[in-house]
Amino acid sequence: MTAATPSAAPAGELAKQLTKEAARSRRSPRWRRAALPYLLLAPALLTFGVFKAYPIVDSLLLSFTTGSGTATRAAGLANYRRLLDDPLFWTALRNTGEILVVQVPLMLGLALLMAVGINSALVRWRAVWRLGVFMPAVTGLVATGVMFAFLLRTDDGAVNWLLDAVGLPTVDWLGQPFWARMSVVLVLTWHYTGYNAVIYLAGLQSIPRELYEAAMVDGAGPIRRFAAITVPALRPVLLFTVVLSTIGTLQLFDEPYVLTGGGPDNASLTVSMYLYQNGFRYFDFGYASAIAYALTLLVSVLGAVQMRLMGDKNT
Repeated sequence: MTAATPSAAPAGELAKQLTKEAARSRRSPRWRRAALPYLLLAPALLTFGVFKAYPIVDSLLLSFTTGSGTATRAAGLANYRRLLDDPLFWTALRNTGEILVVQVPLMLGLALLMAVGINSALVRWRAVWRLGVFMPAVTGLVATGVMFAFLLRTDDGAVNWLLDAVGLPTVDWLGQPFWARMSVVLVLTWHYTGYNAVIYLAGLQSIPRELYEAAMVDGAGPIRRFAAITVPALRPVLLFTVVLSTIGTLQLFDEPYVLTGGGPDNASLTVSMYLYQNGFRYFDFGYASAIAYALTLLVSVLGAVQMRLMGDKNT
């Protein structure tokens, strides 16, 4: 009989201990193993419940009440009926819609052209160009509004000075209803065009170059290649930017609030600004909540329509 080596005994003891631990793990109650994932998710779920789910549900319940503080009482659908008969709400909705119809196509069209230009092989220092076009997107919204409020001043604004220098008539940008809305469009276009251009640029760089080379062999020109290859390949990216831009414009608040304050004569008042006025100026939180849910419904319907029209027909 041979004697065991000194290291054999500790190794054997370790193997026995591991075997016991594995058996104990198998004998542990099943509910403990099943509860572990939920325990790990608990902090995120708790945070979502407190800061997201609870305010959403509470706001919905609040939309069926009237009054404020301890004087709150049930009102049924009164706030929603009031919404349908409120001319100022429809004015804000019309203003928001006009800004949306003009600004989103203009911004996304410019962003696509900008992305195609930066993606061209003829352009050098493309990283510098990407940084330049993206810089407006990192500018604070309030700072952007204040900057354009100075640039668009009627008497001594830089934009009117430039128009006058080239012999064009000056414009009362912030004092005329039409031009006040166009000022908001100008600010939004300046701020977000580069952001969307970078998204389009990422999509363009994922398109195989072989497709363009094959089209060139077949005699397709630049416009034909753009229409037959670039646009179809960018369809998911286009849908993404259209939906996000629509949602963002429908929730528009910062730029018109800082730039025009909703004036002149409510010409640039948006739905989000009207919601803010009712909730935090007049403290009519029930009516403000009803406006919020009307806006949510509008965003959902438009998003569904856009997904239907621009989404993959095979899905």
